[in-house]
Amino acid sequence: MEIDRAIKETEDKRLKTKYDNAIYVIQRALALYKFEEVAFSFNGGKDSTVLLHLLRAGYYLHKKKPDHPSGTPKTCGEKFPLRTIYFESPSAFPEINSFTYEAAETYGLQIEVIRLDFKSGLESLIKEKPTAAIFLGTRIGDPNAVGQEQFSPSSPGWPPFMRVNPILDWSYRDVWAFLLTCQVPYCSLYDQGYTSIGSVYDTVPNALLCIDDSSSSKENFKPAYKLTDGRLERAGRAKKCYPSARGDGPAVSNGLTGVDSHQTGTLTASIISVGDEILFGTVEDQVGPSLCKKLHSVGWAVSHTAVVRNDIDSIAEEVERQKSSADMVFLFGGVGSLHSDVSMAGIAKAFGVRTAPDEEFEEYLRHLTGDQCTGDRNEMAQLPEGITELLHHEMLPVPLIKCQNVIILSATNVDELDKQWDCLIGSKSSSSQLKLMAPFLSKHLSTALADVKIAPFVSQLCLEFPDIHIGCYRKSRMGPQIVSFVGKDQARIELALKALRQKFHPEAFFDISCG
Repeated sequence: MEIDRAIKETEDKRLKTKYDNAIYVIQRALALYKFEEVAFSFNGGKDSTVLLHLLRAGYYLHKKKPDHPSGTPKTCGEKFPLRTIYFESPSAFPEINSFTYEAAETYGLQIEVIRLDFKSGLESLIKEKPTAAIFLGTRIGDPNAVGQEQFSPSSPGWPPFMRVNPILDWSYRDVWAFLLTCQVPYCSLYDQGYTSIGSVYDTVPNALLCIDDSSSSKENFKPAYKLTDGRLERAGRAKKCYPSARGDGPAVSNGLTGVDSHQTGTLTASIISVGDEILFGTVEDQVGPSLCKKLHSVGWAVSHTAVVRNDIDSIAEEVERQKSSADMVFLFGGVGSLHSDVSMAGIAKAFGVRTAPDEEFEEYLRHLTGDQCTGDRNEMAQLPEGITELLHHEMLPVPLIKCQNVIILSATNVDELDKQWDCLIGSKSSSSQLKLMAPFLSKHLSTALADVKIAPFVSQLCLEFPDIHIGCYRKSRMGPQIVSFVGKDQARIELALKALRQKFHPEAFFDISCG
């Protein structure tokens, strides 16, 4: 009862609500299933440590009920009778193993060690002992939480059992509020700067907790509960490594040779603007073109731009196409509280997830809107579940939103875009996603020569300089022809310009600057 007492005495109303809801889920599961057919999956991490103590409290409170079934096993002394399974991995941290077995001894857990992968282990477990339901420490934001409810049947192809998720709606802050309020032991790695623990091969201390101490050669870290933004708890996990830019090699394909941008060290971006007002011609899109320039300035090639309606299906279809073909997708428009602001719902549909309340984002919105928001929940805080990351910066009142490789901008004009772009580039949480590379360089020549006169020579140049994008366009039908040369190697651009000039008389082309 020390757990229940600690929560009852705290002044943290939010923690009390989370605790009461979790206890209700636990008691509901214990009432629905035979006790001997219920298990608890414990892995020594912070989330399952929270669940361990919630189960201890929930089981005791369940036993106290007047209608408690007489067939439920009684505790033996201080032992906790619920079956506990531990999937022991050879790649687990020694500290995790040590804490797990210490907890088992301290709380009298009936621990069953399984040394197989999760799926095979479950198949073996359920085959040997009937198991109808398993308590899991899954939280929204975990990679495997997408689409789950507090009671969720196992996925197709897996052994049949009910996944019971009492802390599904808990945040990182809630987890640490519980552990610190209840003053229960947890794995020592969390005091060394680890905020989310996987295997020894993909987990390091969270760099955001690093203590700046020039007098020491050894890196020191603050404890995990000092992390102010729970959305960054997985920042210590291994990240995807993008190909590095090659300063002396091809930087962009001109489209004639089929050069793959990934092979040339260039990352691609797609831009999606959402707005009926743009399609009606009421408003001219200025954010999209400005964003193209900004992406080129950090070495990204824009492969596609699109304008779509304020319609969930239209947004979902475009995001679905672009998120698979581009390294990063930038979307703006359709973000807010109006009926037409459906971008989040469209993105969620593209990824096959639902939207769910994000409590941390809602707190930012409440600071921004004050009492203007009516009702219990702010609809703008409904974000795609399980795939959302908040990109913070001290200059932004509300973080930018990132859903896997889709970044949502709230800018409605160029000035707002300038601010959000600077914050995006300077944000610690986005540094590994938006890789900064050598910028694109460009030169532009103007000529009065007829298209048919220069066409064969420009085509030949494209073959000779596959690393340079060579394009032709006019600002007016009767105006001069402009030939543009875009690449990352200044010397190669100059060679291409020289080669074209040599085909004609010296006065045929002259340099111009293009804004």
